[in-house]
Amino acid sequence: MQTSIASVTRPSAVPPATAPADASGGQWAGYQIIRRNGSVVGFEPSKIAIAMTKAFLAVNGGQGAASARVRELVEQLTAQAVSALVRNRPGGGTFHIEDVQDQVELALMRSGEHDVARAYVLYREKRAQERAAAAHAPGAEIAASSSETELHVTENGARRPLDMTALRTTIEAAGEGLTQYIDTEAILKETVKNLYDGVPVDEVYKSAILAARALVEKDPAYTKVTARLLLHTVRKEVLGKEVSQSGMATRYAEYFPTFIARGIEGGLLSPELAKFDLPRVAAALDASRDLQFDYLGLQTLYDRYFLHIRGTRIELPQVFFMRVAMGLALREADREARAIEFYEILSSFDFMSSTPTLFNAGTLHSQLSSCYLTTVSDDLEGIYDAIKENALLAKYAGGLGNDWTPVRALRSHIKGTNGESQGVVPFLKVVNDTAVAVNQGGKRKGAVCTYLETWHLDIEEFLELRKNTGDERRRTHDMNTANWIPDLFMKRVMENGEWTLLSPSTCPDLHDKVGREFETAYLGYEARVASGEITLFKKMPALSLWRKMLSMLFETGHPWITFKDPCNIRSPQQHVGVVHSSNLCTEITLNTNESEIAVCNLGSVNLPAHMKRAADGSYELDHDKLRHTVGIAMRMLDNVIDINYYAVDKARNSNAKHRPVGMGIMGFQDCLHMMRVPYASQAAVQFADRSMEAVCYQAYWASSVLAQERGRYQSYEGSLWSRGILPQDTLAMLRDERGGFVDVDTSSTLDWDALRARIKSHGMRNSNCIAIAPTATISNIIGVSACIEPTYQNLYVKSNLSGEFTVVNDHLVRDLKKLGLWDEVMVADLKYFDGSLSRIDRVPAELRQLYATAFEVEPSWLVECASRRQKWIDQAQSLNIYMAGASGKKLDDTYKLAWQRGLKTTYYLRTLGATSAEKSTGRGGELNAVSLTPAPTATASALASNLPEPEIVGAVCTMRPGDPGFEECEACQ
Repeated sequence: MQTSIASVTRPSAVPPATAPADASGGQWAGYQIIRRNGSVVGFEPSKIAIAMTKAFLAVNGGQGAASARVRELVEQLTAQAVSALVRNRPGGGTFHIEDVQDQVELALMRSGEHDVARAYVLYREKRAQERAAAAHAPGAEIAASSSETELHVTENGARRPLDMTALRTTIEAAGEGLTQYIDTEAILKETVKNLYDGVPVDEVYKSAILAARALVEKDPAYTKVTARLLLHTVRKEVLGKEVSQSGMATRYAEYFPTFIARGIEGGLLSPELAKFDLPRVAAALDASRDLQFDYLGLQTLYDRYFLHIRGTRIELPQVFFMRVAMGLALREADREARAIEFYEILSSFDFMSSTPTLFNAGTLHSQLSSCYLTTVSDDLEGIYDAIKENALLAKYAGGLGNDWTPVRALRSHIKGTNGESQGVVPFLKVVNDTAVAVNQGGKRKGAVCTYLETWHLDIEEFLELRKNTGDERRRTHDMNTANWIPDLFMKRVMENGEWTLLSPSTCPDLHDKVGREFETAYLGYEARVASGEITLFKKMPALSLWRKMLSMLFETGHPWITFKDPCNIRSPQQHVGVVHSSNLCTEITLNTNESEIAVCNLGSVNLPAHMKRAADGSYELDHDKLRHTVGIAMRMLDNVIDINYYAVDKARNSNAKHRPVGMGIMGFQDCLHMMRVPYASQAAVQFADRSMEAVCYQAYWASSVLAQERGRYQSYEGSLWSRGILPQDTLAMLRDERGGFVDVDTSSTLDWDALRARIKSHGMRNSNCIAIAPTATISNIIGVSACIEPTYQNLYVKSNLSGEFTVVNDHLVRDLKKLGLWDEVMVADLKYFDGSLSRIDRVPAELRQLYATAFEVEPSWLVECASRRQKWIDQAQSLNIYMAGASGKKLDDTYKLAWQRGLKTTYYLRTLGATSAEKSTGRGGELNAVSLTPAPTATASALASNLPEPEIVGAVCTMRPGDPGFEECEACQ
């Protein structure tokens, strides 16, 4: 039986274990070292320690090398070198001796022991010269040729010579069209260097993949080469033999009917797929689109999306996209034509459906929706029903958003038992543990976010749920939390007024009131508190609670800041209910109640794919292409509602009644790079405005077209749509309800009157159309920047479930190459300065501004861009706030600005310590000095007392790409 290549980062085959295990008791028995003469020996980390000790001896003498400090340092550096070597081979594998020495050299340099590192480098060079001299000595060639051993490979138990011609051809084919950027000979040389006699043939191509991916930091083009080499091995696994790229044009069409039959027989695919005209849809598969992938994208698809039977993949990229397209076209009249239409925008990367849709479309369990929002009722049966619903939805679904505001507060009276309530927090611990226990069949961990309104008496304890100190029974480390803040609270903060905390058991109607109605009711309850009628309450300065909210957000990353009134006053569906929370990623704003669970399915338009060259050579938005893509994408999203599997009836009924969808965008930062526009600029704000206007206009138009064809959604009458009120019109409604405090640009460029007329005639198919989700994974698949995010770093290593991947800003590399500045020194500088150009003086100031990273962009620019988008969006957007050198004043200013600019929600606060950016060149001017001392942490109490005082120094980044939980919203996307 053929073995699966689970991941090229985890090679399984190693040469026969003839060498003894090392002294650690066999821990490294699966690892081998290839020596320069081609022989294979066991990997012994103790020899690395010996080599380092010798280097210290050469510089410090015997007494210096024997010191406790040096012994401890050698131990640490050995561990670093070993960790770097085995990181990409956790299952065992081989290293060349040169690779080991490279890591020793790097560890010495990073430790600051530059005299020792210099001695080690000189020793390596001397030995290289000696070997070269010996190779050219009289008779050396004859001796070498007589002793040289030809490499052999093994396959299915048979041994044969390594076909170097075939290997070279495969590597050269992987570099086709990229030869101006890459060196195929370097890949071939490195591939062969890491082979040994008798190596399994699969390991030959894994070695080629590893060789190519090691060069990604030299040029981003190598990531496409790596992807194509991976594709070669995937084809062999799926098809049972090696097939060239040129041969795939016919092989795809031949294999596709076989795939459908295998999938159905294996209990994976819906038998409905066999009823398609398979030769017709198979003929549409375009093998050339396999060449679009970056390595990260293809490896992610292979590891997590391609269907497999007993560990062996049965899908290839174009087969995968067609399977998803067919799954979305099951109920279309001309299924084949629609499937091909859907396939075209998926496989061309113009649009990408969300992860649940990609996982499950066309399968027996067609759970395609991304987000579920629930309201928990204030009784024991309702609470545990909600927890059960969480579990059922999480089994196949994506992110969950729970509204817990109706549940009575701590010490509230319980009529049935004449006792006192334990409040919300003990139940949230159960929600947390349920999310951990139900992890979507091992594919992804469960993910839930709990929302609580700011007037709830349990709010202070709710703020501390993610703290690492305190009673663990009242902590929820695996669950997200968010503040659901009414406008009245923000006005009290602005006015430095008092705030009253209440229990929902004494003021149940506040939960369902918004705007002026909420304010009137709340003032009435405060009057009852003043008269003594309500005895369970707490009064405090609003600013004190605001400080604690921001302090906890800074310290723990939670609860997020979201705003109740904008979500409701600007909701098209305010006639049928109240929006009580957002979802896991804060972009969905749909009404919920005890009998309705809101559902939203997602997908995102690849914005860079919809840019075109203008007459003057600059880039601009291609409105015609955007209209075409959005029209098809909206049809796909609408189809999900009818095809979807619903684990809970409340969700099915709600979705059928309102039919909301959430189309978003990704690649916003890439578009700015194409246009040569810095994120921190008015031009970027303007592009955010105009691009979102275009996307929303086309989406609303497409939904109206679908309504003409398929009918309006059931609850359409009475909606803002039916009243001729479009999302941008609701800004005036928000301003009126607040009595001011809304400062948003209201300009437009498209013919919105024509859209109003169309909606008046034909209505809308969907209650909601737009939501910008994080696109954590699908942007990786197609190789663009995530949703609306600024560049994290221009060069960094990304870690996820598929391994570690070097990410380089392709736009930057092309610019630096034009200036002759892209070389090994620039790569080293970028590594040293955490992917930032700001301290690299030889880079022109224009490029340093254009390629400023997320923590170099003032958060006010992120808010301004988001405000312009929010003007057009009928739901919300996942907006991360990046902040370097966080301070109480900066947090206060940023989140107040978000409220005044009409934002509905914000997402993670990602902070960076000011000290972490202060990298000096060291006492000797060394390039790669790295401090091992962590930046001091600013405590929450220090931050709170600092509101709104001057900036504190040393705030530590709580979340970065690669950190556990950074990509939590893969649950949505």
